[in-house]
Amino acid sequence: MSDRLFEIEEAGAPISVELDDGGKSSGVEYEDIGERIDVPFDPEKIEVQTRTPTVGLLIKRIKRGTIDLAPDFQRRPGIWTERAQSRLIESLLLRITLPTLYAAEAENDTWAIVDGVQRLSTIARFVDPESIGEPPLRLTGMEYLTEFDGCLFSDLPDRLQIRIEETELVVLLIRFGTPEEVKFNIFARINTGGRPLTRQELRHALIPGRSRTFLQELAATEGFRSATTGSVSPERMSDREMCLRFLSFMLDPPASYSSQDFDGLLRASMHKINSLPEPALAELKEKFLHSMEAAQRIFGPHAFRKRFPGTDRRSPVNKALFEVTSVNLANRTAAEVDHLADHALDIEEKFMALMDDPGFVNSISSGTGDVAKVRLRFLRMDQIFREVLDAG
Repeated sequence: MSDRLFEIEEAGAPISVELDDGGKSSGVEYEDIGERIDVPFDPEKIEVQTRTPTVGLLIKRIKRGTIDLAPDFQRRPGIWTERAQSRLIESLLLRITLPTLYAAEAENDTWAIVDGVQRLSTIARFVDPESIGEPPLRLTGMEYLTEFDGCLFSDLPDRLQIRIEETELVVLLIRFGTPEEVKFNIFARINTGGRPLTRQELRHALIPGRSRTFLQELAATEGFRSATTGSVSPERMSDREMCLRFLSFMLDPPASYSSQDFDGLLRASMHKINSLPEPALAELKEKFLHSMEAAQRIFGPHAFRKRFPGTDRRSPVNKALFEVTSVNLANRTAAEVDHLADHALDIEEKFMALMDDPGFVNSISSGTGDVAKVRLRFLRMDQIFREVLDAG
């Protein structure tokens, strides 16, 4: 299945939309960042090892905190039912080889599991549920070993418990010291269950710390959900990426972006968020909620979406528009927001004119990570607000 589908606007303009894990629209417009690799990777800096630890050893690592399962990083929710998890355990009992796990090694010898979180979590839940803080898995719907339906791990014969604990799993480990951009490039090529990980899923898996929970908190706020009319699916972390983009340009103004590596900017921002004290995070959250309320008051249900002449149909949320609108509104005073909201029709007229400008439309549609396009879209959106404010 394609990673995107096309919705045809009444104005005749096709818009590509991201899909969630169920193959449905995520409510977010597909984005072509247009990144490129300017400097070839040095093969000498890439170290990949194949490990074959036993299930028992992996669970010991989980208990000691040296395996990072990123517990809220659970892809394809609803597919890993009790029956599906039980079938995975049945595969171990039948000595069926499981797919390779992919992990990245951190400085403290911690492994961040990038691909295989659900498989390893399922095994841990069956063998030692306390290690991941989950209720015990009781086998159900077994296909061949039906005599073990209803069994916990402790109910299995000793020989089968030993068989599971001594099963070797293949782990492809990207060693510590491999440059971060190389790690992301390698993992971006991994295909999990027919669909590659999104960039934000990769960031979440490979960059642990406060940024994980902070992005989740912002995406779960009523302010964000209301401003986006609850239409952004959280399944593939598009909502968290949008929040990250807001934070990135709040921490570093658009004028300072010059690397042409938009993904690198977002990764760097997650590291910065990890280092911020809680008062600074609280201030950023306050500005975020201020901008969400302002956007909703000014743009209504069309906030962060493209508009087309002759139709009131809502387009999917556009990440670049979310970024420029939210950041431009975050530092406006309450009085300025009131004035902008009072002149919402003027802003709508100016925005519709902006949507007639091919340069601006291109800056939010294609190659959106390009330095010139980033600066252009921020400048043009700021001009709209300034013109209305200056008009009094």
